[in-house]
Amino acid sequence: MQKDSSRQEGLSRKWEDIRRSWYKFSRNPLSIMGLVVICIIMFLAIFAPFVSPYPESASKFINFYEASQPPSSTYLCGTDVFGRDILTRIFFGCRFSLMMGATVLALIVPVGVALGLIAGYYRGSWLDTVIMRITDIFIALPPLILALAVCSVLTPGIFHAMLAISVAWWPWYTRMVYGIASSLKGEFFVQAAEVTGASRTHILFREILSNCVAPIFTKMSLDMGWVILIGASLSFVGLGAQPPTADLGSMVADGSKYLPDQWWISVFPAFAIMLIVLGFNLLGDGVRDALGAERG
Repeated sequence: MQKDSSRQEGLSRKWEDIRRSWYKFSRNPLSIMGLVVICIIMFLAIFAPFVSPYPESASKFINFYEASQPPSSTYLCGTDVFGRDILTRIFFGCRFSLMMGATVLALIVPVGVALGLIAGYYRGSWLDTVIMRITDIFIALPPLILALAVCSVLTPGIFHAMLAISVAWWPWYTRMVYGIASSLKGEFFVQAAEVTGASRTHILFREILSNCVAPIFTKMSLDMGWVILIGASLSFVGLGAQPPTADLGSMVADGSKYLPDQWWISVFPAFAIMLIVLGFNLLGDGVRDALGAERG
C-alpha cells in the first residue's frame, strides 16, 4: 500500500510538472506559433504523397510542355525547367530535411551527452583531459566548414551529409553537459549516492543525467533548425542529396541559375527553409523558457 501510494504521488507530481511547463510554454504566443508551424510542416512532410498535388514530380519526371511555368492556380508555386511542380518537391524536400535533422540528433546526442557526463564526473583526471581537449579541437572549427571538409572527401549523398554534420556537431553537447555534470558532482544528492554504494553508472545516468534533461531538450529543439540549415547548405554546393531527390538546398541551387527571370524556382524552397528554421527557433525558445523556469 505504501509503495502504491508513493508511486501515485510520483505520477501526480510528474503530471503537475508537465501541466506547469505547458502553461509557461503557452504564455508565449511566438512559441505557440513555432509549434503550429512545425506541426503543419511535419504533417505535410509525413503525408506528402497524399497531400501533394503532383506526387510524380518528386521523382524522375519530365514534362517539358509545362516547364518553367510561373505560379498560377494550376501550379501554386510554379514549375521548374523540367516541368516538375515546385510545391510538391517542397513537401518532399521537407521530409528529407526533417529526417536529416532527426537522424543527426539521434546520432550526436547520446555520444555527446555520454562523453560530457564522463568528463564532468571525473573532472581533473586523464579522462577529462583527453575528452575535453578533443572536444576543444572540434569546437575550434566552424561546424559548416568542418562539415564541408568531411563531405568533400566522401561520396556526395544524404547519408554522408548526415555523417559530416554529426562529426561537426557532437562537441557542443559534450561541452554543455560537461559544465552541468562538473557543477553537480559536489552536490549532496551525488555524495549521498556515493556513500550508499551506488554504482558509477547509476550516479551518472540516474542522478546527474536527470538534472541535464531540460537543457538537453532545449538545445535539441534549437539545434534542429540549424542542422537542417547546414544540411541545406551542403546540398546547395552539391555535397548533400543528389538529383533527382527533392531536396530544398539543391532546389535553391538549381533555381539560382535562372534568376531573376524564373525567381519562383529558388525563392519558394528558400522560403520553406526559412520557415522551418524559424519555427524550430521559436519552438526552442518556448521550450527553454518552460523547462528553464521549471529547473529554476
